[in-house]
Amino acid sequence: MTDALPSPSSSPIPAEGAGVELTADVCPSGSRYANEDLRPVPLAERRWTTYNFVALWIGMAHCIPSWTLASGLVALGMDWKQAVLTIALANVIVLLPMLLTGHAGPKYGIPFPVLARASFGIRGANLPAMVRAAVACCWFGIQTWIGGQGIFVLLGKIFGGWADAGKIGGYPWTLWLCFVIFWALELAVIHRGMDTLRRFENWAAPFVLVGAVVLLVWIANKAGGFGPLLHEPSKVGWGADFWKVFFPGLMGMIGFWSTLSLNIPDFTRFGKGQRAQVWGQTLGLPTTMTAFALMSVLVTAGSEKVYGAAIWDPVELAGKTDNVFGLLFALVTVFVATISVNIAANVVSPAYDLANLAPKVITFRTGAIITGIVGVLVMPWKLTSTPELYIFTWLGVVGGLLGTVAGILIADYWIIRRTVLHLADLYVAEGRYWYGGGWNWRAVVAFAAGGVLAVGGSYSTLDAKGNKAGPFPADGLIPSLKPLADYGWAVGLGVSLIVYAALMAAERQRGSAGHVTAADSHAPDGG
Repeated sequence: MTDALPSPSSSPIPAEGAGVELTADVCPSGSRYANEDLRPVPLAERRWTTYNFVALWIGMAHCIPSWTLASGLVALGMDWKQAVLTIALANVIVLLPMLLTGHAGPKYGIPFPVLARASFGIRGANLPAMVRAAVACCWFGIQTWIGGQGIFVLLGKIFGGWADAGKIGGYPWTLWLCFVIFWALELAVIHRGMDTLRRFENWAAPFVLVGAVVLLVWIANKAGGFGPLLHEPSKVGWGADFWKVFFPGLMGMIGFWSTLSLNIPDFTRFGKGQRAQVWGQTLGLPTTMTAFALMSVLVTAGSEKVYGAAIWDPVELAGKTDNVFGLLFALVTVFVATISVNIAANVVSPAYDLANLAPKVITFRTGAIITGIVGVLVMPWKLTSTPELYIFTWLGVVGGLLGTVAGILIADYWIIRRTVLHLADLYVAEGRYWYGGGWNWRAVVAFAAGGVLAVGGSYSTLDAKGNKAGPFPADGLIPSLKPLADYGWAVGLGVSLIVYAALMAAERQRGSAGHVTAADSHAPDGG
């Protein structure tokens, strides 16, 4: 099968910015590459508003890992102003690919793995989908374990004696119980579908925000101020030492949400229009993350003054109170915050990605259950016990690969196709997105090129004793690429975007790529 393919029959052209849907006569109901969860969301069911997207981001941003982002930068030598500035800039930067990839959601109603079919091919889309799903499954397990630990600590303060319970696998059985209950509740919420998630995020977002403010007011009242941290000078200054910390730190902050820059169409496909997703994400992500980082620094500064040591973990800090009502409020806040981010960020995407792997067998709900099971099988209690090896090193490498996928999606959707897709062909073999055997080799080449440059220089740092703290050589897997390792996400995105756009443009010039002919600029299927 060659790449040159006949164009399907065209349909009326929708108004600029209007949503597109498959009409009944062209909907591929019998396609082996479609099921009810992967098909475009009907226009009538695209009803997420600006507030829904703002609430989604508030719910996802207000979690324990994001609370400690600023503390990590301060530990590297930044002062609080530099840390907050770095986080704010990173989230403005990562917002751009989110808005670009998110555009296809309200317009076509399709999730991330279906959007990836336009660039990687009907079958080839499983490559980026499985990379994204693997990261999400591991993060789901990690977040569930963290949430279970938070509940364990706070309930232990209320009832006492929980830490002294009999141990199973090196941990108290009460901790395992908290983990299992938390895991089951997460799957119960997502099992009810995306509309239930929307309603959950609507009330979870303000609740978690109130919880963070309450923690801030509480510690400020005890401290009579926010302590010396706000007045401490930066250990790296604003010179050369600052830039050595700033750029790797910036990439790390970007990498925190690089996963969502890929699968944001999983959510925007339910949006009422482009205005809702653009304003919702713009108001929700950078502002929320910056404000949350600022609150975390202020609360931590107060803890240093009150307890003599900086307490960066909000669960540990909340556990310092002897007020039962305060502990219960903190318990519910941790519970809601962790469920909110974990379901939205780490269950929705792999559920769609796994459904894309075998649409006739795996539904969205089945994919969510598989995600939950894999999240346990990866043994998150071990992942969190060795962060240098598993969390920072492994997720840093995958972050570079995810940036590579984002570059290909953006190049294909915006540069090659100018946001015009033929919906019916995204669900059938032998259509314009079938390429050769279901794979677009140009996307694979761009993925490989961007991936090698982004992660080929991955290296392990040395600990205080001079031992290698990670699986990679100290000089990098490919020593000549080591200087690029700290900029993995940006390198992967930039290289893959350029390589893919160049390969597709060359094919179009030769006139042999029927899927990117001039006709693609005019007649999307459906509408």
